[in-house]
Amino acid sequence: MTTKQRAYLKSLAMTMDPIFQIGKSSMTPGLTAAISEALDARELVKISVLQNCLDDPRQLAETIAERTKSQVVQVIGKKIVLYKEGKKDKKKIILP
Repeated sequence: MTTKQRAYLKSLAMTMDPIFQIGKSSMTPGLTAAISEALDARELVKISVLQNCLDDPRQLAETIAERTKSQVVQVIGKKIVLYKEGKKDKKKIILP
């Protein structure tokens, strides 16, 4: 992913609300599956890490990206933005 593409995805994510929250139970297989399904449907997903989660958000982002075969766009504070390119016929986000 180029810097220009990453900046474009960051600008799209600015207006998004988080659709997942990671709490004290941290990463579960069910949460990983749900995030994977959301990435297939939306391509760009924003996740919020709650205060009671003791894990590092950057480490969580890397773990989720590895398990869902996606890319980490950004981690700011306790917000994670992930991107996974959609299928050719179902692309929603056209990267510059």
